[in-house]
Amino acid sequence: MKSTCRYKAYKVELKPSIEQIQIIERTMGVCRYVYNLFIAINRDNYRNGSRSYMSGYEFSKWLNNDYSEANPDKLWIWEVSSKAVKKAIINADIAYKSFLKGIAGFPNFKRHNGRPVSMYLPRNNSGDLKIERHRAKIPTLGWLRIKEYGYVPCKARAVSVTITKRAGRYFASFLFEASTTNPAGVVKSKGIGIDLGIKSFAVISDGRNYPNINKASRARKLTRRLKREQRKFSRKIRKLKQRKEGVATKKCKRSNLDKQRLKVQRAYMRLTNTRHDYINKTIHEIVSARPEYIVIEDLNVSGMMKNRHLSRAIAESEFYYFRTLLERKCREYGIELRIADRFYTSSKTCSRCGHIKKDLKLKDRVYECTECGLVIDRDYNAALNLRSCKKYSTVG
Repeated sequence: MKSTCRYKAYKVELKPSIEQIQIIERTMGVCRYVYNLFIAINRDNYRNGSRSYMSGYEFSKWLNNDYSEANPDKLWIWEVSSKAVKKAIINADIAYKSFLKGIAGFPNFKRHNGRPVSMYLPRNNSGDLKIERHRAKIPTLGWLRIKEYGYVPCKARAVSVTITKRAGRYFASFLFEASTTNPAGVVKSKGIGIDLGIKSFAVISDGRNYPNINKASRARKLTRRLKREQRKFSRKIRKLKQRKEGVATKKCKRSNLDKQRLKVQRAYMRLTNTRHDYINKTIHEIVSARPEYIVIEDLNVSGMMKNRHLSRAIAESEFYYFRTLLERKCREYGIELRIADRFYTSSKTCSRCGHIKKDLKLKDRVYECTECGLVIDRDYNAALNLRSCKKYSTVG
């Protein structure tokens, strides 16, 4: 057993009061304003050809001194938590540095109706961040009710909390510094290979087959509901534009548009949560078997998305979410995760004799070997080849 000290986060939904909602909204609004101000200043310097870059530390000093003196009407910036504002500046600094290094594109501005910035609050002393069974004490907010009882550990020491808003609901992510035990060496089964696909979400080399959740009746029903809400939202936007242009049409108030936007967000969140819940349970069943190792493919998702016939199905499968969650669970359980080479022909290779069938097409769902006569399911054959793959890289 190997004991390691690391951080672990627990995300729960909160039930804030009206006064607490006002504080959260005001703090997020200030963080959004400061974030956009940092991006705008550096964007103007970049467009003017100036190589000067205002770092987060320099921006913080300029904001507290020069900007506060030149803009006395912006004193509401300093009425919220200073730690949350500094975290917004740090996030903007990281996003802009990633752009300068060529890692990511130019950072987008935070919109009021888009995904809001988070509210970060660290632990300052032993009494300002406490967790109990049904409530939590958060700095600047006080005690808040928690919807999920007993999920967040009460005895562990919380380092910080990050509050986010999604579809009109408020969530808190508590970060704990806890000493965990890595159960390395506990092996209950042999290594397995996992082949991800669209027809079946995951096919395991031991014979298990996990169907695609997007083809289930529950997911299809939620998808239809999302389409209906999006059509209603689109009609309201069109009516509002026609009203501004002076075209005689039925009135659509801005408040009704905001209500419909919230309905779209809730429908989308429910569909996303359904998919993530299925992936979480699938990974839990795979990892609970404690295999010696797990082998998956290094899928080129961005290249697969260029296929206009399959791009939507690939996006809905969320292969990247599956991989990131599987990596985290393998590190937690002490399981070796192997990433097969991207150009490894797992689908075209016969799992019995090793013959490579170069003319195998995507529509061929059954693999028929011309050398040994093996007839086997295409995905299951790929999972068997992944299990015995020799070219791989390990994660964790």
